[in-house]
Amino acid sequence: MYAFILALHSLIRWFVLVSLLFALYRAYTGWLGNKTYSKLDNRARIIAATVAHIQLVVGLWLYFISPVVSYFLSHFKEGVQNRQIRFFGMEHITMMLIGITLITIASAKAKRKTTDQEKFKTLAIWLTIALLVILSSIPWSFSPLISRPLFRPF
Repeated sequence: MYAFILALHSLIRWFVLVSLLFALYRAYTGWLGNKTYSKLDNRARIIAATVAHIQLVVGLWLYFISPVVSYFLSHFKEGVQNRQIRFFGMEHITMMLIGITLITIASAKAKRKTTDQEKFKTLAIWLTIALLVILSSIPWSFSPLISRPLFRPF
């Protein structure tokens, strides 16, 4: 089951990134182009937040069944000193929780804004920060610090 959840988590990462990039594209083009906030913009906001929250649930599930995290929690002193174990036991989950919190704040704040420009600007700023946090905490295959495959087989 662990391998399946890990592969699912890896796959959903791409949906999170694509939905965030699309929502950001809509936010920046709407804000800088002085456009009207449309149903498509609202759907992009909702989909980005929803996919991020689905990833959060799968990620938390993975966190609690992961042998790496289990080792980290039961051997904390040794785990903190090992880069890969510390990354998955502490750093990755912390940064991703921050990223998803920022996405949630972006969605909630934008929904409450009264003008179209305020909605676009709020989404653009908050989602950009969230995306940067998330991108910095994904274990990319090309990362010299912590590396994992871009796609995991089921």
